[in-house]
Amino acid sequence: MGTKHQGSEHELRALNAYIKLRRAANTLSALEAASLRDDGLTESQFGALEALFHLGPMRQTELASKLLCSPANLTTVVDNLERDGLVERRRSEDDRRAVTVHLTSVGRKLIEELFPRHAAAIVDWFSILGPDEQLDLSEALGRLGKQETTTHGRDRGHGGQK
Repeated sequence: MGTKHQGSEHELRALNAYIKLRRAANTLSALEAASLRDDGLTESQFGALEALFHLGPMRQTELASKLLCSPANLTTVVDNLERDGLVERRRSEDDRRAVTVHLTSVGRKLIEELFPRHAAAIVDWFSILGPDEQLDLSEALGRLGKQETTTHGRDRGHGGQK
């Protein structure tokens, strides 16, 4: 279902694309949450484990930035992962004020087991799109995600559309 707004063709096209993007994102989030629930993890917990696995230890502020969440939310996520023995916080040797989050051996073993299954699930979810559609979607979403959040599109052109 698209927008019921009675606007210009340009507005309707943008609003309908936005609605479909949000619905698709919600659907994928629900699929991911259900898949991870069986493993006892939230999407944020899995994201933190995956980032630490692929990128290595990092400060919580860096990890929050990678996961696109607030530092306060990430503190709760890391607290719960630490409680479960999956990560540990370590004081930096260079700067004692800085704390770095590391995977434990248990956390590494868990993400090594879960990530291939998770990747396979994502491949399955995206199989509804052909290879060229996946590439086009990835490129379009990449451009959409690189917009400056301070201008909200006011100071830039509109892709040739007015």
